[in-house]
Amino acid sequence: MLLQNTFIKAQKGDKKAFLQLVESDKEKLYKMAYLYVKNENDALDIVQETITKAYASIKTVKEERYFSTWLTRVLINTALEFLRKSSKIIRLDEEIPERQFPNVKIEEKLDLLHAIEQLEDKYKTVIILRYYRDLPVQQIAVCLNCPEGTVKSNLHRAVQKLKQFYQGGQVNGQGY
Repeated sequence: MLLQNTFIKAQKGDKKAFLQLVESDKEKLYKMAYLYVKNENDALDIVQETITKAYASIKTVKEERYFSTWLTRVLINTALEFLRKSSKIIRLDEEIPERQFPNVKIEEKLDLLHAIEQLEDKYKTVIILRYYRDLPVQQIAVCLNCPEGTVKSNLHRAVQKLKQFYQGGQVNGQGY
């Protein structure tokens, strides 16, 4: 009831209530943004822009239970828009936050991030949502506004492309 009340207040323009809703997703949003841009400052900018966009359009969310999924979709669109607008090259030699992958060697982190970076946006997005955000296929489908079968197909293809990368050193015809 308390969350529902907070959600209603946020939809009516209450900034404090909106920030309470966003608080629980803040770290997840940052991690997702970072996976797209590989840069702390850009990731923070994307999260800030996502929150600004979400505040401006929270009235479009029909129910409180969809808020987190809707917020994730806003972040994905914001990150993809940022990448399209930005012609900058993503550098892999920037520091990767240790808290994101605590038990993996840095070389393996760089290889995996490089492989994910090479994927098409639709594959990169489902990999991030499934394996970094730990969302089930059904929730990914809601988030991306597409059928569950499409999510499953894209996940399968993305995993196959990542396997190809590790076997042959390339994804989408791009060598490592």
